[in-house]
Amino acid sequence: MSAFWKHLDHLESYICRALLAVFVTLLFVQIVARQIFGFSITWIEELSVILFVWFAYFGASYAARMSAHNRVTFHLNMMPRKAARVLEAIGDLFWIIFNVVFIWQAIQFISRLKPFVKAQTLGWEMRYVYMALPIAFALMTIRILQVNYLKLVKGIDPRDPDKVEVEEMLELAADEQRAYEREHKK
Repeated sequence: MSAFWKHLDHLESYICRALLAVFVTLLFVQIVARQIFGFSITWIEELSVILFVWFAYFGASYAARMSAHNRVTFHLNMMPRKAARVLEAIGDLFWIIFNVVFIWQAIQFISRLKPFVKAQTLGWEMRYVYMALPIAFALMTIRILQVNYLKLVKGIDPRDPDKVEVEEMLELAADEQRAYEREHKK
C-alpha cells in the first residue's frame, strides 16, 4: 500500500506543478499580448481562472497530506502530545464531516447543471469545470484520514514542512553562533 500513497503524493504534486506552470505561462502570454501587441486573447483569462481554482483545490489536498494546512495550534502546543493528537483528531473528524457534506452538495449541484451552462469564452460545460470540487474534497478527506492513521495508529507525526524548515534554520543559526563564539573566545 505504501507504493500507492507514494504514487498519489507524486501525482498530486505533479498536477499542482503543471497547473501552476500552465496558468502562469498563459497569464504571461496575455500580458505580453496586451502590452506589446495591443490585443487580448479572450479565452486565456477564463482558462487561467479555471486552472487557478483547480490548482488551489488540489494544493489544499496536498497541504492536508503534508499537515501544512492552516490550524490554530498554540493551545495544542501547551498540551501533552497524546492529548493534543486526540484533540486534533476530533477537529479533523469535523473537517471530514464538512468535506463529506460538501462533496455530496457539489455532486448534487453538478448533476443539476444543464448542458447549455457553459464557460463563456471556452464553451466548455461547467459541470466539468466544477468537478474540481468533489474530486479535490474527496482527495482531501483521504489525506486527512491518512495523516490521522499515521499519527494515531503508526505513531508517525507528519510535520508541517514550513515549520520544519524554520526549525532547521534556527538550528543552523544556533550552530553558527556557537562556532562564532568558540572562534572569538580564543
